[in-house]
Amino acid sequence: MSDLVRMSLSLDKPLFQRLERLVRRRGVRNRSEFLRDLIRRQLVEREWDADREVLGSVTLVYEHHRRKLAEKLTGLGHRHHGAVLVTTHVHLSEQLCAEVILIRGKARRIEKLADEMRQQKGVLHAELSMTTTGADLA
Repeated sequence: MSDLVRMSLSLDKPLFQRLERLVRRRGVRNRSEFLRDLIRRQLVEREWDADREVLGSVTLVYEHHRRKLAEKLTGLGHRHHGAVLVTTHVHLSEQLCAEVILIRGKARRIEKLADEMRQQKGVLHAELSMTTTGADLA
C-alpha cells in the first residue's frame, strides 16, 4: 500500500443504494475498485480531448446487400490504412453482417472514421469504444 490515499465521500441514501446495486451488478470486489474504474474512465476521456493516441474498436452491424455498402466500408478502411490494425467480419444472417475494426491513432481521427462509417446508408448500428494506450492509468 505504498501510495494509497484514503478519502471519504458523502452521498444521500438513495444514491448510495443505487451505487451498491451497480457495484453488485458489475461484480467488482468493492466500492473502492468500482470508483477507481469510474475515475480511470473519466481520465481516459480527458486524454481523448487532449488528442492523445488511443486504441479504439468500431463495432458495426449492417445490411450487406445494401448497394455498394461493403465497398464503401472497405474503402474507408483503406483510406485510414495507417490506423486500422485488424478487421473481423462475421455473417449474422443472409441479410446482416457484423464487423469489429481495431484502430490505433489520434482520438480525433478514430472518431472521424467511426462517424464516416456510421453515416453510411445500411449501417444499422455503429458503436465506438476507445481506451488509452498509455501505462499511466495503472
